[in-house]
Amino acid sequence: MDDVLKVIFGALIAVILGLTLRHQGKDMALLLSTAVCCMVVAVGIAYLTPVVDFVRQLHENTGSDPEFLRILLKSVGIGLVAEIAGLICTDAGNAALAKTIQILAAAVVLWMALPLMSALLELVQRMMEEV
Repeated sequence: MDDVLKVIFGALIAVILGLTLRHQGKDMALLLSTAVCCMVVAVGIAYLTPVVDFVRQLHENTGSDPEFLRILLKSVGIGLVAEIAGLICTDAGNAALAKTIQILAAAVVLWMALPLMSALLELVQRMMEEV
């Protein structure tokens, strides 16, 4: 938990520094913001490792298709990366690009979920045949 507080305070200091740098040059402020975002994500990944381990254990205990869990984890990753990229684009003054990235991420996640939706449709069809 101390790591999280250190990262939060470091990010706040980076924001203050970034505001100061914006007066001198917007490029340096954006570069600082991007670097700090990468560092925060690196710390966040360490906290997600136990979650991934839990999902793997869940898979082993339930015998579910590993492809479904892979799709789930990739979807979460795509959503997080798209959100961070969108925020960086917004900071750079390009809100349209930020929104476009979010739309692209949603489309990719839906595309990746097609096998899940197909399996669900097959399950519903089997259930309807049994009735």
